[in-house]
Amino acid sequence: KIKKEWLDILEETKKNKILIEKCKKDDLLCSSTMVDMSSNSSLNEKKMIKEEKEEKINLSFEWIQELPDNLDVCIAQRNFEGAVDLLAKLNGYLQDKPLTYSVQDLRAKVDPRVKHLIDVLVFELSADRSLRGGPKATRRAVSQLVRLGQSTKACGLFLQNRATAVHTAIRQLRIEGATLLYVHKLCNVFFTSLLETAKEFEMDFAGDNGCYSAFIVWSCSALKMFVDAFSKQVFDSKENLSTAAECVKVAKEHCKHMSEIGLDLTFILHAFLVKDLKAVLQSNKDIIIEATKHRNSEEMWRKMNLMTPEALGKLREEMQSCSVRNFDQYVGEDCWVNLSYTIVAFTKQIMFFLEEALKLYFPELHMVLLESLIEIILVAVQHVDYSLR
Repeated sequence: KIKKEWLDILEETKKNKILIEKCKKDDLLCSSTMVDMSSNSSLNEKKMIKEEKEEKINLSFEWIQELPDNLDVCIAQRNFEGAVDLLAKLNGYLQDKPLTYSVQDLRAKVDPRVKHLIDVLVFELSADRSLRGGPKATRRAVSQLVRLGQSTKACGLFLQNRATAVHTAIRQLRIEGATLLYVHKLCNVFFTSLLETAKEFEMDFAGDNGCYSAFIVWSCSALKMFVDAFSKQVFDSKENLSTAAECVKVAKEHCKHMSEIGLDLTFILHAFLVKDLKAVLQSNKDIIIEATKHRNSEEMWRKMNLMTPEALGKLREEMQSCSVRNFDQYVGEDCWVNLSYTIVAFTKQIMFFLEEALKLYFPELHMVLLESLIEIILVAVQHVDYSLR
């Protein structure tokens, strides 16, 4: 009896287990069906929303439909302003619109034409196309590139174009006549081009402050080009100190004029010239020392007899031009001067050297000039000291 009861309980338990498993399967099937239904409904909702958005963007306007073809026509006719105007109008219309399939399709048609337009504008800025017209010849292409959001590219191409123009202008200068005349021409050509470039740059890139650093770098590079041509003519040709000083003075004056537009390149000019100017001062110092030693070897320590009042008057003027204001105290009777020829010649030579060297002066040359003067004076002092022994 007990065994039978256990068997009944076991059989009942099996039936209950089978029933529970069947219910679980039914629940899973129901839940998956519900998930499928919910996912399908969400996809349908998204599709409906997208369709609603598609319906809101109206690309059926005639000007939009014809825009790709009109862009081709404008580019072919070199009507760059018209092409950029069309693109600006399209971008303004699509500014707040979602990126739907129809918009993407339109962009796919327009973008290659934009790239082609940029390529054409870049070609317009090549040196062969716009070199002769000066900085203004680049304005049209540059302004349209800026409108297309290509300010960096426009800036680089503009400055590259101007660098080629400046280089060509310098190279075309004929080297003839006096060196000072050539330097005047060189300064006029270069600094006029630099001034025009600066004004045009400010006009084209007024709203883009990031490009100004590129212009400063370009200006330094262009100035180096100028200094190379300047040094080749003034220093490599071994001009005398007077000519070199006048040439440097002219260059510095032109460079100072650039500060009127806020572009001060004087310190850059000094940095580029300092090596050659040091060499010029050293060379002239050596010449004066050799001449002084030669005169000292022939020194007789005799007073000068100028023989005529005219000769005395001429010497007086020369000494006054050398800033020797007290020369009359050395003038004796009957056109005699209580100075030796060596002393007078040395005074005129060192004062001339100092006067011309001061035309070259800037802080970087201070010690070189000072040391040169000390060396020259020491040679004369040592000769006097030797003669007194």
